Amino acid sequence: MASSSEPTSLSARVEELLSRTGPLPIVAAGDPVLRHAAEPFDGQLDPALLARFVVALRETMRAAPGVGLAAPQVGVPLRLAVIEDPAPVPDEIREVRGRVPLPFRVLVNPSYEPVGPARAAFFEGCLSVPGWQAVVARPAEVRLSAQDEHGNRVDEVFTGWPARIVQHETDHLDGTLYLDRAELRSLSSNEAMAARWAQPTPAQAARALGFPL
Repeated sequence: MASSSEPTSLSARVEELLSRTGPLPIVAAGDPVLRHAAEPFDGQLDPALLARFVVALRETMRAAPGVGLAAPQVGVPLRLAVIEDPAPVPDEIREVRGRVPLPFRVLVNPSYEPVGPARAAFFEGCLSVPGWQAVVARPAEVRLSAQDEHGNRVDEVFTGWPARIVQHETDHLDGTLYLDRAELRSLSSNEAMAARWAQPTPAQAARALGFPL
């Protein structure tokens, strides 16, 4: 249970963020808010403020652009994230990576667990680590437990790229960045990625940069 002072503080922080125009500022790696577990959502924001905050997170994610955004990435240490992926990719990438359209979702107090032993390794990036990507091996299928923004229970299995998005955003709420799970020899600038490693799988990058898949 949060203390009586915490909800007021978090509400005030969100109200201050929402008083600005345009997308919310995204916090970059190095800020402590990204390195501590976010507190569970337990009504710290009233329904109207929560709805406004969700809209702002969605608009910020889309403007970035990105496929997910966690509340700590805008400086709010609450266990809340939004995800969405229209998956505008070629068919070959769609098939290999399992990148299928993911409708807009709000995840409140999410957690996940692997379903089966299969893992998939692909380049991954983060709005809080701008300009860089690295290969991360993650469970290929996960079971998500959460609530939606209305308090309804979510118990759902995700596979392919949607599973990766769910894991990435939930990790943010635990104070974990994708680099903590990455093969660091694969770390590549966005420019290098576009010029060298845009293949559907990172196999060529693994051979050239010397890391295992």
